[in-house]
Amino acid sequence: MTDRSHPYSPREGQHTLMTLALSTTLHTSFADAVDRTRKALADQGFGILTEIDMKATLKQKLDEDMEDYLILGACNPPLAHRAVTVDRQIGLLLPCNVVVRADPNNPGAVLIDAMNPQVMVQVADQPGLGAVADDATAALQAAIDSLGAGAAKD
Repeated sequence: MTDRSHPYSPREGQHTLMTLALSTTLHTSFADAVDRTRKALADQGFGILTEIDMKATLKQKLDEDMEDYLILGACNPPLAHRAVTVDRQIGLLLPCNVVVRADPNNPGAVLIDAMNPQVMVQVADQPGLGAVADDATAALQAAIDSLGAGAAKD
């Protein structure tokens, strides 16, 4: 699995370096990557609540061109319920965004980035969110890993 993670800056006094994303790269068409990502998320109990086509939106609103770039708002209802039970404001960080985007530097490659739920714990500073974030991370990582496993068969 190719790691395309981005560093996350911890709060002052914290020494943990965290990645913003759980990531993989697929060598397939953009449409196939989107379909496979949707299936992998569904297999882990995530439904897609929102979908933002950044390429189309930026073209329509700003007449700017960019590579294929789709943001999927993924929600696992039992995990979301547990999170909002701990902290009602956590809804500001939900749903979990998963980005499917063409790699502009590598034609034929599609990057899949899922928000790292551990960031939620760092931002909210609520110890009770740790177990929820661990479970969400495991589910999203399983989805990402299944994409990588599928890519190996291509």
